[in-house]
Formats: sequence, structure tokens, C-alpha cells
Amino acid sequence: MAAAVWVAGYWAAVWPVLVVVLSVAVVVGAIWALLRAHRLAVGQDRAWRAQEEAIARELSMAEVDALSWQEFETYVADLCRRDGCTKVVVSGKSGDLGADAVGYLADGRKLVVQCKKYAPQRSVSSQDMQKFVGTARLEHGADVALFVTTCRTFTKAALGLALRQEIVALHRDLLGSWVKGAHLETLIPLNGSGGGTRRRPSA
Repeated sequence: MAAAVWVAGYWAAVWPVLVVVLSVAVVVGAIWALLRAHRLAVGQDRAWRAQEEAIARELSMAEVDALSWQEFETYVADLCRRDGCTKVVVSGKSGDLGADAVGYLADGRKLVVQCKKYAPQRSVSSQDMQKFVGTARLEHGADVALFVTTCRTFTKAALGLALRQEIVALHRDLLGSWVKGAHLETLIPLNGSGGGTRRRPSA
């Protein structure tokens, strides 16, 4: 009651302060609500874009899935040529010691590609990666060793080996981005550094 009496006695001085406090509270609340709505909208937009990109990749990958393993190797070689690689040669046969395609990047580095046409639900095994690691540089002198597959994942052991040995490991999603127009040079750092240290003059 004492507080009420005091407020009543000094109302003329108190009410402007109350108005200011309430106004500030309303403004702060409105700003908080707007920021929250903005964050929610941005999150929903990112999720939608990611979903649309995944759908677009899968639509483009449906055509890739229809290729034979020989056609897939040729297709990957064409992607390399599209991105400026030169002297790209496709083996097109078994017993190629892991070099399904060989060529040179625009800066002269030698590119050796292993292609595995697997079902999407499969994984690239450690044994697959070991074979490529053992031949890409020792047998073929690769500066950039690229392992491309149509399946979604590499096993943990296979990916760990790829990272340690600087093999560029391109699973289905990264391949889908490549198919949709991403440049090979932008994909090289994404999964295994694989950039190579040597520079070979363009022959």
C-alpha cells in the first residue's frame, strides 16, 4: 500500500518513466521476435536448398546409374576434359592397375583416376582403396590421384586411408555436384587433399 500511495502521490513524475520502460520492452520484444523469425526462415531456406540440390544431384545421377562400367569410365574422362584436363586417355579394360583414366590438369599435374561403378547403397572398401593407393603413384606417377564412385560412402577405413595417402575420394554426392557443373579443381580439396606437390611441365 505504501508503494501504491507513493506512486499515486508522484504519478506525474512516474508515468513518463513507465511509458519509456514499456516502450523499450515492446521494441526489444519486437526485435527479438523478428530476429527469431529471420533465423527460422533462413534455416528453412537452407534446408530447402539442400533438399533441392540433393534432388537435382539424384536426377542427374540417375543418368549416370544407367551407364555400364565402361561407359562410366568414359563419362568421367569427359568430365575431366570439360574442366580443362588434357591428354585424357581411358583404359577401358581390366588389369589396368587402378588407372581407369589418365590425363593432365591444366597446370601440368598428372591425374590418375580410378572409377568404381557401384550401387548407391554400397560402400567403397578399404581393400579397394589399398589397391589404388598401391598403384596410383608408384605405378602411374600420379600427382593427383582421384577415386570416383557412384556409391554414397567410403568405409571409415577406406576414407582414413585416402586422407592419409592424399587420395581424392569422390563419393556419390560429390560426383553429383561434379556432374551438375562443379569444377574438378574445387572438388579436389573437399575429401582428401590430393593436390600433389610436384609440378610436371605440360608435354
